[in-house]
Amino acid sequence: MARKRGGSGAKNGRDSNPQYLGIKASSGSVVKAGTIIMRQRGTKIHPGAHVGCGGDYTLFALVNGTVSFTRRKGRKLAEIIPAGGAE
Repeated sequence: MARKRGGSGAKNGRDSNPQYLGIKASSGSVVKAGTIIMRQRGTKIHPGAHVGCGGDYTLFALVNGTVSFTRRKGRKLAEIIPAGGAE
């Protein structure tokens, strides 16, 4: 009988780091330009007015204003209502 485990028992015990996905700025919250609104995999929520989309589908604010989540043509959209009037 071996006193130490050969290989199979030593192969367990590793885990990947969490990705911290989800909504970072809720509806009605005031954000500055560049603030991340949501981190996601794929376009679960699409970018609307004054919202940019990163290469990993992260949604971020392009202007200062208030976050608003709406629906249009069956899609969920994240929009920014600019502070101090229309732009």
